[in-house]
Amino acid sequence: MIGQITRYASLQTLEGVGPKISEKLEKIGLLTYSDILFHLPLRYVNRTELTAIKDINANHYAVIEGFIESNAVVFGRKRSFIFKVTDNTGSIVVRLFRFSNSQKNQLKTGSHIRCFGTAQKGSSGLEFYHPEYILGAVEKLPPLDRTLSPIYPSTSGISQNKLRQISKLVFEHLKPISSQISQFEDLKFLHNPPADVDLKSLELGINPIQKKLALEELTAFQIGFLTQRQTIKNFISPPIKRNLKFEEIFLKNLEFQMTNAQHRVVSEIATDISSSKPMLRLIQGDVGSGKTVVAAFCALQLLANNKQIALMAPTEILAEQHRQNFVKWLAPFDYKVELLSGKIKGTNRTKINQKLENGSINVIIGTHALFQENVKFHALGLIIIDEQHRFGVGQRLALLKKGFQAQLDTSQLPNQLIMTATPIPRTLAMSAYADLDFSVIDELPPGRKPINTSIISGNRRDQVIRKIKDIILEGNQAYWVCTLIEESDNLEAQAAEVISAELKLALPELSIGLIHGRLKAKEKIDIINKFKKKEVSLLVATTVIEVGIDAPNATVMIIENAERLGLSQLHQLRGRVGRGDVESFCILMYDKLSTIGQKRMQIMRETNDGFKIAEADLELRGAGEILGTRQTGDIFFKIAELPRDASLLTQAKKDAKNISDNDPGYGKELVRNWLSKAEDFSLA
Repeated sequence: MIGQITRYASLQTLEGVGPKISEKLEKIGLLTYSDILFHLPLRYVNRTELTAIKDINANHYAVIEGFIESNAVVFGRKRSFIFKVTDNTGSIVVRLFRFSNSQKNQLKTGSHIRCFGTAQKGSSGLEFYHPEYILGAVEKLPPLDRTLSPIYPSTSGISQNKLRQISKLVFEHLKPISSQISQFEDLKFLHNPPADVDLKSLELGINPIQKKLALEELTAFQIGFLTQRQTIKNFISPPIKRNLKFEEIFLKNLEFQMTNAQHRVVSEIATDISSSKPMLRLIQGDVGSGKTVVAAFCALQLLANNKQIALMAPTEILAEQHRQNFVKWLAPFDYKVELLSGKIKGTNRTKINQKLENGSINVIIGTHALFQENVKFHALGLIIIDEQHRFGVGQRLALLKKGFQAQLDTSQLPNQLIMTATPIPRTLAMSAYADLDFSVIDELPPGRKPINTSIISGNRRDQVIRKIKDIILEGNQAYWVCTLIEESDNLEAQAAEVISAELKLALPELSIGLIHGRLKAKEKIDIINKFKKKEVSLLVATTVIEVGIDAPNATVMIIENAERLGLSQLHQLRGRVGRGDVESFCILMYDKLSTIGQKRMQIMRETNDGFKIAEADLELRGAGEILGTRQTGDIFFKIAELPRDASLLTQAKKDAKNISDNDPGYGKELVRNWLSKAEDFSLA
């Protein structure tokens, strides 16, 4: 049976991956063997040798082995279980904020243990927080790893060990066809590099194998873009005439005036949809520039012509916010706006699907749920996609096909409007998004004041807390953002909980809320709504708030360990404040700054212009900046990263044209190897 498995086989064919594990894996996009192949490590740790406890350094990964000397449940800022591990050179405390009775019973005095983790400064000196560990007699512990160990993007309920086990099984069971062998071996290397590899080259993304795969991927995407452009030329879209009366009503209903830049983009869109060819346009705009209202204005024209609108957002929080805005902006018109997300199930979901298919829902707003097979449309005329990079081309085209299938005339396709709040340097945009026309909203609404950005050492934390207290007691609101190197909802949530408990202790007079990725969508939305209603004055959060949360009364943002984030992510986070007409502040707290880290902080302090920041990001990434996570915008690709791999784009375009012209069969194979389904670009 194993020999028959293809890269598109379900992960549930693997031992140890049942329905519950599969459901959790699906949250991070892992459904098939192929998904695991391309689920590359964020970074690597060296578990090939032991470190003596006396030689452990703060913020450095280490593997230790010793005996549990003592243990106890302690009550401080937050209840925790601690145990002291001792070897023949010294001792270190291990602290668990989340623990079970069985863990307490297992981690008993005298037990032999091996721990894997990064030591941090704690109340008793250096401490390990929630490290991986193995218990057992010295002679029964498994041998140390022979290769570097991957640290993968994860989610709550899926440990690093589980992901490593699944990855190992996939590489053991999968038998690639001849054309995929080279790619398969290269990916295997990236999942488990030898211990003597140049780790810095891997972290920088400049290892020859990474470059080879990045070029191949960029070439595959360019071939796909060329194919899609050519395919779309063969379809039509019914010309839409501007309804000036509806426009006038829409503008009068707004609580603000649209900027000249917004009106210019509306005109560009109106020109597109008045033609007989499907629109394929990307709206770029800085944080808070008003892209969504432009999209709603565009949607109104299609609605006036009896077409349906689908808006796809990356998170349920943002989808709900879009729903509220569309309901408000379209209030003068008799259009039905509904939400479709993963949390809507059973009878309610069935009713929504039926209403979509019979046309009684005019605007549907949702997440990944929109491109599931049982979602059908009556007359889909416009697809709006917010934050394109969070979906990828294949998912966007899956939704486009629904519009194609909904037409009585199968020569018709819906229009597409894509929004991104991550400004893209033009040199990259022309190559990375070769299938799209561009509009730029390069003007912020009047009255917006620049956000004052300060850079402060983490040593001055107490001073920052006192300042925040004064600002909030004056009637303002603030965000306190926690960051972690690992992209894990579980670990980020633990860090946020610790900081929330600390702030509640220091600021008992304030109403403090907490939001992180492990909360259910409804819980997140409830907390955001409380924040908007000023029932919560200080919101402790992970980077889950990066996209699209709009609370005009929030005037201060503190970002802890800001050095761990890239420029565009810092800019996105900072954009959560400064949305009203009151002066706003952003405090970037750092632990240690490299030379490039200092430049990054300086850029954030000097400018609020997202386009300038994007250009600076391109320069710094080209200079070899190492970051602990893939940056916002990189999720668009599996291996390649922009702007890091910008230098490969020119070659990729040349290779794509050459292959498309001279060897289209190989081109299809290349696209098939890099996308989950070859027809993603063909609308087949």
